Amino acid sequence: MDGKAPAAFVDPAEFNEVMKRLEKIDEKVEFVNSEVAQRIGKKVGRDIGILYGAVVGLLLFLIYVSVSSMFTI
Repeated sequence: MDGKAPAAFVDPAEFNEVMKRLEKIDEKVEFVNSEVAQRIGKKVGRDIGILYGAVVGLLLFLIYVSVSSMFTI
């Protein structure tokens, strides 16, 4: 071997057809990835919303308890 890379000749029409098919596949892969990322984002957003709701509810409860204890004395 003389160290040269093998060369291949392809008909330009075939090459363009293959490139179009690869672009369609790439579009489908991008779409699926974006859908998966969107679902993960929705789950994370829901979890953060639940956490914030629990914290706000706990703070409101503590404020209520402290205010009601001041007036019962």
